[in-house]
Amino acid sequence: MTQSTWQIPGRIHAAIIMDGNGRWAQARGLPRTAGHRAGARAFERVVECAPGEGIGVLTVYAFSQDNWKRPGDEVRALFRLMEDFLCREVDRCVANGIALRAIGRRDRLPESVVRVLAAAEERTRGGGKLTLRIAVDYSSRDAIAAAAGVACTQDTFSRRLAAAYGEPDPPPDVDLLIRTAGEQRLSDFLLWEAAYAELCFTPVLWPDFGADDLREAVTEYRRRRRTFGGLTASVSLPGRVA
Repeated sequence: MTQSTWQIPGRIHAAIIMDGNGRWAQARGLPRTAGHRAGARAFERVVECAPGEGIGVLTVYAFSQDNWKRPGDEVRALFRLMEDFLCREVDRCVANGIALRAIGRRDRLPESVVRVLAAAEERTRGGGKLTLRIAVDYSSRDAIAAAAGVACTQDTFSRRLAAAYGEPDPPPDVDLLIRTAGEQRLSDFLLWEAAYAELCFTPVLWPDFGADDLREAVTEYRRRRRTFGGLTASVSLPGRVA
């Protein structure tokens, strides 16, 4: 895949830090795993409606390097949910033109997760409607450090960075980065690619996030004036796709 085939012209790259599953469950007196299951349903809703909101690339933060610090039972439950989603939804991804990719380390993941990820990537390789990137065991700082072996241009470095987390070519820069649950930090997510991203922080907990919330974030993005360090807006923002 070359740089030019990453997304349909005029569509944006949106990234989401899916935060708030645990708090959602706690507020309902439920175990944290129940929050993660509800979050998985929210993820499916957002993937389904993303192309209609003008999104061509969607990158989601599924499991950070720091998430290994969580209790073992919770970590195992997260990986079971991931496997279930991939096995259950891969046919729908193929039918809907969704190309799935995983970014991040794979050497520490359960072997069954690695197999399912690889199979889903292969099955969905031809999808041209949406590229769905799932960040798993991901650390932006580690990826940058791995790519920074020699001095080089930004373009060369971008290619080295993509290789550091398992992609053959660099993705487009992030246009819109959304974080749910009221937190206002990047948490080691896409630090290089989000250099000029428009940031959207919402108090909505991830399991409650849906199509209307995504539409609101994209609408707010379109209202903003992006100058990329210049004095006048240098891009035209895409409209909603019918």
